[in-house]
Amino acid sequence: MNFTRILGLAAMATLTATLSWAAPLRLTPADPQPKGLKSGLSVRYAYPDDVKTLRGAAKALEAGAEVGPPLKGLDYRDTSIGQNALTSKRSENVAASIRGYVKFDAPGIYTIDFLTNDGMRAVIGGRVVGKFDGRQTCQETFAQKVEVPKAGWYPIQVLYFQRLNTSCLHMRMGPKGSRVTWMPNKAFGR
Repeated sequence: MNFTRILGLAAMATLTATLSWAAPLRLTPADPQPKGLKSGLSVRYAYPDDVKTLRGAAKALEAGAEVGPPLKGLDYRDTSIGQNALTSKRSENVAASIRGYVKFDAPGIYTIDFLTNDGMRAVIGGRVVGKFDGRQTCQETFAQKVEVPKAGWYPIQVLYFQRLNTSCLHMRMGPKGSRVTWMPNKAFGR
């Protein structure tokens, strides 16, 4: 093994250990708690000529976005080539701003991760809980530990983009000591 590779492996081990010992991010619940929410999440779309980064997606949305059909939740499986991304009008070069609330049924420590194709930044309760700024097939983000101080609704904002070929966007969560599982659509409100 060459020296550069050994240094790279050592850096990865240090990062992994640091992440596993890091304190959970404390989420802030919606205040006041929303009442009478409709199921799902609100979404606005932009359709740039090309999108490769979260910054490019944000700029496209700022330049002109349109309201799209609400998302049922965050469980959009990997599409086939040519199928539209989420509830958008296109399969490629799509930027999305997703907003609403996610409900936690009990306080505690949870692990959250996402699967995304391509880029995505998710903020829940004021904290970035998932991020990938690039292009990839449907793959996981780094898992993030969060502290939910009380049961209830927490604001969620997701900036997402899909560039070429297939798309996906999923959220998974699990309480401390359990595996992460898909978030049911009923956990989201708008």
